[in-house]
Amino acid sequence: MESFDHKLGLVLPGGGARGAYQVGVLKAISSIQGSIEKSPFDVISGTSAGAINASMICSEIDNFHESVLKLENIWGNFSTNQIYRTEKLFMLRQSFHWLLTLISGGVLMKNPRSLLDNQPLRDLLKDAVDFESINRNINSGGLDALIINAASYEQKQSVSFFTTNTSVENWHKVGRSSRKTEINIDHLMASVALPLIFPAVSIDGEYYGDGAIHQETPLSPAIRLGAKNLLIISTESSKDNVMNSSKKDYPSFSEIGGYILDGLFSGSLYSDLERLDRINQVISLNDNQKVQTNTKEMKHIDYLVISPSIDFSVIAKSCYKDMPFSLRMLFKGIGIKKDKNSDLLSFLLFESSFSKSLMDLGFSDAMNRKDEIEDFLKI
Repeated sequence: MESFDHKLGLVLPGGGARGAYQVGVLKAISSIQGSIEKSPFDVISGTSAGAINASMICSEIDNFHESVLKLENIWGNFSTNQIYRTEKLFMLRQSFHWLLTLISGGVLMKNPRSLLDNQPLRDLLKDAVDFESINRNINSGGLDALIINAASYEQKQSVSFFTTNTSVENWHKVGRSSRKTEINIDHLMASVALPLIFPAVSIDGEYYGDGAIHQETPLSPAIRLGAKNLLIISTESSKDNVMNSSKKDYPSFSEIGGYILDGLFSGSLYSDLERLDRINQVISLNDNQKVQTNTKEMKHIDYLVISPSIDFSVIAKSCYKDMPFSLRMLFKGIGIKKDKNSDLLSFLLFESSFSKSLMDLGFSDAMNRKDEIEDFLKI
């Protein structure tokens, strides 16, 4: 039987370039902690860009302020060519590759693995993330668990790779499972492998893609690893102020792609929160404030969600000009224009101007809820 201790979990969903927002929120939490150096989180779960942020925090678990500073430095100095290749010749060759494949049915050219090549990101993460330190922090008990979520193309299910020194065993549920392992660069690259946009990653002979695929219960892995309370930093943009246009043009590739990615990264989170609310309501009706199943004891899970107060696509539009020329030409071809808001652009705009704006927004949003955060973290 699994038991629950009073552990604080941090859940960092995906969002591509939107992951910079999470860094701003974490910076605010670091400020709120003041002189407390250790990370307040016992169990950390990350998906896609959130997996990168999660691994950085876990590598410096005893100095939360330092880990946040490193994250801020990385995101604050981002340029698109540090994430994926943007050389003019490469982009031109890549465009012809796709064109020839489409018109020849794959006869003249083999099917391309992805639209973009994110080898630069792999090189960056190798230098930035100290995986040995993560394992030391786990073994010493300074951190209970790190979870990196990816999707198995072969098994067609969400897979949570996790490292922990507790006795938690692998789980197998409908559409989701886990693998207990030591986290390395391949797990991170698999978690950020946006379908079609970035290449899939092979782990133990099986190909994996972005962790948001098939992730119907993004809160479950952290809870299974013992989290009692969850702090969730969402990357879903606010749509409250979006104006409905009277002109109904056929949706562009950009609009459809942005819609798909927005649903991929945010839809399951709020569905899972609704599910958690229902479970909490059932538990609250029980005199013992807990429910016993065949395998575990379920208790009330408190959570706090920090989410953006401004639509990211509006910010992305103002930073459009900062992209490399070759990328602007490619994006123009799929319907991303400089004078139009684009959700897809907000996922792929890895430029420092955009990252800094999102970090500033995350910091502001979190500081506006300082009292809630202090109460939740019991600072």
